[in-house]
Amino acid sequence: MFAVVRTGGKQYRVAAGDKIVVEKLDGEAGASITLGDVLLAGEGSELKSVEGLTVAAEIVAQAKAEKVIVFKKRRRHNYRRKNGHRQNHTILKIVSVG
Repeated sequence: MFAVVRTGGKQYRVAAGDKIVVEKLDGEAGASITLGDVLLAGEGSELKSVEGLTVAAEIVAQAKAEKVIVFKKRRRHNYRRKNGHRQNHTILKIVSVG
């Protein structure tokens, strides 16, 4: 069975046993969380009702993404700005759907 859940402003298609990387969620590694914002659920090509459906997940790790370099330049104006950013994210393992 699969489900489409929304967390951190993005949507993910998940099934039991999947590992996904989402925006940072509160909790320590090994903690269990519930994703309640289920948009769609089904099995094969049949869709199921999402009334009261939740997705149980376990936090595998809290990590940081690769560094992104932001470089701005305006030619002939002696304007240069260099900035870096590393986004925090959470790695989840889907335990069950339903």
